[in-house]
Amino acid sequence: MKTTALILLALIAALHLYIAWFEIFAWTSRGPAVFDMLPQDLFAQTTQLAANQGVYNAFLAVGLIWAVLIRDEDWQFRIATCFLLFVAVAGMAAAVTLDIRSGLPQLLPAGVALVLFLLVRRRDRSS
Repeated sequence: MKTTALILLALIAALHLYIAWFEIFAWTSRGPAVFDMLPQDLFAQTTQLAANQGVYNAFLAVGLIWAVLIRDEDWQFRIATCFLLFVAVAGMAAAVTLDIRSGLPQLLPAGVALVLFLLVRRRDRSS
């Protein structure tokens, strides 16, 4: 179960690296197709805003990667939980303020990973 949690953590980090790339480098080229509910002319006007958002997603990815690499199980749990909560909150915010389809790809995997880490922690503490 711990291996599954770590793999999911790494996949969520990869997702946030992709989101960072998308927001920093592909906002005007791919953004209009992904966010088709927004006006086309909005993307050119919000390039800097999207790039700034991309930096935050890169920070999330780095934190998640850091959690994967930590060998101390207690600290790994703490850092993973912290960054997964950040991702879950970001997913909830996107789901509420933009579109449910934008938030779920962040919220659901982060929620599942959090549950897995909590189950592993509970199992390890009871052993």
